[in-house]
Amino acid sequence: MILKIISTEDVLFDGEVELVTLPGQKGSFTVLNNHASIVSSLVAGNIVYSVGGVKTSLPVDGGLVDVDKNVVSVCIY
Repeated sequence: MILKIISTEDVLFDGEVELVTLPGQKGSFTVLNNHASIVSSLVAGNIVYSVGGVKTSLPVDGGLVDVDKNVVSVCIY
């Protein structure tokens, strides 16, 4: 699936990932390939994504996520 993470200043990540874990308002949740469509707000925490089995963590203050047809689009503060 494709993960796109953008801020008001820059594109922080745009590429293929195996999974992404996001800090939702009711707790962290993980998105895998073929996940159902969802729109959610994000709170302060870490976005963790895996590429080739290597996990990367990105701290965020909050934002929004849209998951649709194996594309995870994240706009962070």
